[in-house]
Amino acid sequence: MQARWLAALITLIVVETATACSGGPTAGDPGSGSPTASFKPYDINPVARDKVKDGGTLNWGMTAFPTQWNVNQADGDTAEAWSVIGALMPVAFRSDQKGRLSLDRDYVIRASITKKTPNEIVTYTLNPKARWSDGKPITWRDYAAQWKAMNGHEKAYGVFPGSGYDSVKSVTKGSNDHEVVVTFAERYGEWRALFSPLYPRSVNASADAFNTGWVDRIPATAGPFKVSGIDQATKTVTLVRDSGWWGDRAKLDRIVFRALQGNALVNSYSGGDLDVFDAGLSPTAYDWGKAEPTAAVRQAGGTDFRQITLNGESEALSDVRVRQAIAVGIDRKAVISADLQGLGWPAAPLNSHFYMQGQGGYQDNAGWLGTYDPARAGKMLDEAGWPLTAGTRKKNGKELTLRYLIPSDAPVARSEADAVRTSLERIGVKVAIVTVPSVDYFDKYIVPGQFDMAAFAYAASPYPVSANYGVYLNGTTSSGDGKRDGKQDDRQWDANLGRAGSPKIDSALFAAGAQLNPGKAAAQLNAADRLIWQQATVVPLFQRPQTVIVRSTLANIGATGFYDLRYADVGFTR
Repeated sequence: MQARWLAALITLIVVETATACSGGPTAGDPGSGSPTASFKPYDINPVARDKVKDGGTLNWGMTAFPTQWNVNQADGDTAEAWSVIGALMPVAFRSDQKGRLSLDRDYVIRASITKKTPNEIVTYTLNPKARWSDGKPITWRDYAAQWKAMNGHEKAYGVFPGSGYDSVKSVTKGSNDHEVVVTFAERYGEWRALFSPLYPRSVNASADAFNTGWVDRIPATAGPFKVSGIDQATKTVTLVRDSGWWGDRAKLDRIVFRALQGNALVNSYSGGDLDVFDAGLSPTAYDWGKAEPTAAVRQAGGTDFRQITLNGESEALSDVRVRQAIAVGIDRKAVISADLQGLGWPAAPLNSHFYMQGQGGYQDNAGWLGTYDPARAGKMLDEAGWPLTAGTRKKNGKELTLRYLIPSDAPVARSEADAVRTSLERIGVKVAIVTVPSVDYFDKYIVPGQFDMAAFAYAASPYPVSANYGVYLNGTTSSGDGKRDGKQDDRQWDANLGRAGSPKIDSALFAAGAQLNPGKAAAQLNAADRLIWQQATVVPLFQRPQTVIVRSTLANIGATGFYDLRYADVGFTR
């Protein structure tokens, strides 16, 4: 398996944008986790279908208007595109609010590992009623075409490596057109992540169709809704109930997605033109929603977490002892409070790199590195050769000054950086806050390693191994021994923006990825997590809240967390 640039770069979040991710628990589920904060895993006003009105239009506000509607294509993997596609396209498995997975039997009746040696084989039995909006049945050919498009063999397809399809050896027909046999070249424990969403084989037939065939258009669907129109001028997508849908009939007549920005979302709601929108990390929108009599503020743990990355290749932070001192020298609760001020969200530190609080498999793996301890930080800096001299840490006459990078259009990032600087100045470490253009933040600074410290968010997922393991893999070298022509070789870090790793971490991550039992995979992943804490390159802060403003009469929609929305059940209460 290769590093997942999808998780590491495409779903990196500076401050405000949201990420997307794809019942009962599956066999071997690692459990419900150990929650350490009192917040909801989801907040959607769940109401039984027979208590939801038939009919009505839901006006849904978005912050951006996608042009690429193939979410499997690199440019299409956005929260806004997923919000629309979720009502239209097939998935094999769905996630509940705790990240536990179950089959979506509207599309797949059975799916299981049918052979483990010499190769892992997964067999899917498809629902014979399932068909595309053009009338064609959904068969093994659609699965085979998607694997061929996304396995990375054909470079012209705009996909990211390491999506899991690269671990598949073949996809073939079983006993009939509705049985799919997937044979893996290597063990892949998170096989349930594949084929969600599934696109028709026409999309995957050629690189041109894959990359451009769904730009500004959605040619085919297979869900409770279908597309009525896409209007570039008004930045709207209109969906209507699909009478050909074989599952539970959609409660709503239509859903209208409309892209607006900033205060326009609040103004449109006030004018009756919107019924639901994500408020992001805006205290102003939160306060307005609390005071608006027609609205409900629905809030839950989101599917991403804020963290501070320390650059292990920067001169000041190349010593792991210094990084560890910085980690315990940052008052995380003070930083978190600065981020979450005015949002009604608990300032609870997150102590895992892979699991969110309450998610199955969550453990507090931080140990002493998760406790604010300025005295210990000072002692560690002394031992690393940075004694305190006249209130400042110095080595060979040079001050210990860290360059903390923030994007220009993120005021929350500034208050966050100020809180970090206040903490570190207490132990004699200077912090220079450097503002760079937001458009250049990742491409010109973070990815090339031109920083000492930076904060952004990583996506969380019901598939924690495959979604994030590339972020922590050790760097590779051209010669394999770390040297080129007798000199130290520059490592290639791919998705690892902290630019430090170890063979032990790699081994633990690979073991987790190859484990077919979810409970045992969680144990392996937690072992890797403990090693990652010791590297002190990614210091988790908190699970970001998802705050959604909705009409109080809306049911089965709001802050979803890991829960995959069931669009057919969304509607207004009677």
